[in-house]
Amino acid sequence: MNRREFLKSCARYAGTAAIGFFGLDTFAEHNKYLKSKNMVDIWKWNTLAHYYTKGPNGVVCGLCPNACLIKPGDKGICRTRVNYKDELYAINYGNPCSINTDPIEKKPLYHFFPGTSAFSLATAGCNFTCLNCQNWQISQSSPFETKNYDLFPKEIVAYALRNDCKSIAYTYTEPVVFYEYVYDTAKLAREKDLKNVFISNGYIKEEPLRKLCKYLDAANINLKGFDDTKHRKLNGGMLEPVKNSLKVFKDEGVWLEITNLIVPSWTDDMDMIKRMCDWLYDSGLHIFPLHFSRFFPTYKLTDLPYTPVDTLNKAHDIALNAGIKHVYIGNVPGTEYDDTYCPKCKKKIIERKGYVILSKQIKGGKCSYCGEKINGIWE
Repeated sequence: MNRREFLKSCARYAGTAAIGFFGLDTFAEHNKYLKSKNMVDIWKWNTLAHYYTKGPNGVVCGLCPNACLIKPGDKGICRTRVNYKDELYAINYGNPCSINTDPIEKKPLYHFFPGTSAFSLATAGCNFTCLNCQNWQISQSSPFETKNYDLFPKEIVAYALRNDCKSIAYTYTEPVVFYEYVYDTAKLAREKDLKNVFISNGYIKEEPLRKLCKYLDAANINLKGFDDTKHRKLNGGMLEPVKNSLKVFKDEGVWLEITNLIVPSWTDDMDMIKRMCDWLYDSGLHIFPLHFSRFFPTYKLTDLPYTPVDTLNKAHDIALNAGIKHVYIGNVPGTEYDDTYCPKCKKKIIERKGYVILSKQIKGGKCSYCGEKINGIWE
């Protein structure tokens, strides 16, 4: 009996109709019923995690720098990895809580097949605890607490092809925590000439990242500040592993774009932004686009104001002066810094309105006006 048949069987036994999502109303209801009947725990029907080691007091997850020690029956910080009889299971495999077809510009990826669509998906959970999370309803939940689609890698690839998508985007929450699901889907997507894009906080250990990069084509990494103390307080994670991940993506040949959300009183210090831009330049990452994004009050930071446009403009100028070739400002409708300019002749070569491409003056990866090479993957 496969997992889907098993869950349908559980629904019949429980007297509850299946509703098109993964299982019954919630994972918790399934578990409560199964345990009351002394049946197998539903965790067993998910996939084994790729990275963990066994110890005398539980298992240690080896996927991200959190390195959670997880005791039997418990979950890690990300809420998606469960110790079941001293084996670590990824309980989010094949059950995304959010799926949609998006323009690639929404990720944001501005230099990667502009104007195309990405089949986007996410599962519940995250290995950060950002105070300003925009998707906290699902990122700060476990798969037991969300309604989830029953969607396996082959079906994702089929959906993407059917919807004329150029790529599959692992996004919305944190794809590091649904690593096994991403890995299997990305391998199948590559066979069908679909691109794979990874929208992430970059909080992952080097070995699993390098393994995954073999099947990734592009990534947008949220560099959520450049002060370790503030980074830990705001996001619940260290800064150094994220910096290392950026270098790994470059080293592995994955097209990279970087987003920096400027949060008032947290990450709006211009000296810190200059240090960040100087580090990007010194690390050879200046060839990749940098997106400064406007903060909107949300989750646990609703008392803060919106990021002033003047602050974003100052950050934009600092980045250009530091040698970053392409700098954008996001979440500010109508800004001129949403368009792409040739770094040599300064002419506008991509004009955007929101996520829509109005014009593109790039041919063969070069500026149509002066012939300057424009870094990106265009065709």
